[in-house]
Amino acid sequence: MSRKNLRQVVFILVLFTSASVAQETVNNKPPPSIQTSGEAVVTVQPDRARIDVGVVTQANTSQAAVSQNAQKLEATLARLRQLLGANADIKTVSYSLTPNYRYPREGGEPSITGYTATNIVRVTLDDLTKVGSVIDTASQAGANRIQSLQFTLKDEQTAQAQALREAAANARRKADALAAALNVRIVRILSVVESGSPVIPVRDVAFARAEAAQTPIEPGTIEIRAQVVLTVEIG
Repeated sequence: MSRKNLRQVVFILVLFTSASVAQETVNNKPPPSIQTSGEAVVTVQPDRARIDVGVVTQANTSQAAVSQNAQKLEATLARLRQLLGANADIKTVSYSLTPNYRYPREGGEPSITGYTATNIVRVTLDDLTKVGSVIDTASQAGANRIQSLQFTLKDEQTAQAQALREAAANARRKADALAAALNVRIVRILSVVESGSPVIPVRDVAFARAEAAQTPIEPGTIEIRAQVVLTVEIG
């Protein structure tokens, strides 16, 4: 093959390759689209409570702190089982034994002055009318710490699904409104991204005195939030 013919073949190949790359670039170009987001909040009544209650004791020795803590917690658990039944849902969530230090004003090494034992158990119950009684019974039996009180749902997925449906519907309504305003039509859905979580309030509860009436507790409501980001192709 002559040099002239070879140059012609190379030139044709370059033109063919360039045309193929240009066509591939056009084919890979993302389609015109609209992206919208929809939010929804579903408010529901809680039907489960979790109460973290415990005993904190201090003593000069670790053995004394542990022993006193065990005695008070056993008395607390016994009273709680009397109130809720032998099959009450009670489990330990944390236990700690830590030294107490005294730090000299003039500096130097701190000295151990005693020990603190902490034992926290979680009481889970579905009868919300007994929440106040649980707190009062625990405090009267020797418990001296309420770690937290949460009202939750036994079936969170149902409320979450409802919130997602409403959020998706809101996102689609926005997309339809934008498409109508721009005089285009929605061809198909390109992507859907969802997110959401419940907002569960954690309440602080003060211990009731033995002679006081039952501690009043209001469960309130739980908000389930959801967000959906919708991307649709338009034409």
